[in-house]
Amino acid sequence: MSDLQKKRPTGLNRLNAVRKALVRLRWHYLTRIWGHDIHPTAQFSLSAKFDRTFPKGVHIGAHSYIAFEARILTHDRTRGLYVHTRIGQNCFLGGRCMILPGIEIGDNCVIGAGSVVTKSVPARSLVAGNPARVLRENIDVVAYGRFVDADETESRLAMAEDG
Repeated sequence: MSDLQKKRPTGLNRLNAVRKALVRLRWHYLTRIWGHDIHPTAQFSLSAKFDRTFPKGVHIGAHSYIAFEARILTHDRTRGLYVHTRIGQNCFLGGRCMILPGIEIGDNCVIGAGSVVTKSVPARSLVAGNPARVLRENIDVVAYGRFVDADETESRLAMAEDG
């Protein structure tokens, strides 16, 4: 395989520039039109859902990532609640998780896929489940909730695949 073939993006990665542009356009739409408080460095899937019933209640910190079909709610019509829901910095919200109204996710947290977060989460925690509960505390993550040793793990897996 030539060096050119190794560097050329494959699969959906070929569309990464288009995806980035669409996410940036959606960020402008959500922050300028709806009034969401989403930090410019935050990333999110195009299928992530942010509550628009009380849009000023959505707060997402710097370098956080909201995965596919995750939902952040700020209202509960049955109880007449319209409250602020906050996601800290360097957080990762897994696919199809749901953050209920009024919840605060501390900085450097990871929320497992499919979790339903019913209580606020302390900083540096890994939570998962329905209802979500703390599985690990004092975790170390970097931007976008990526574990510190993730690059090392990825390299080891790639070497095992090649070898």
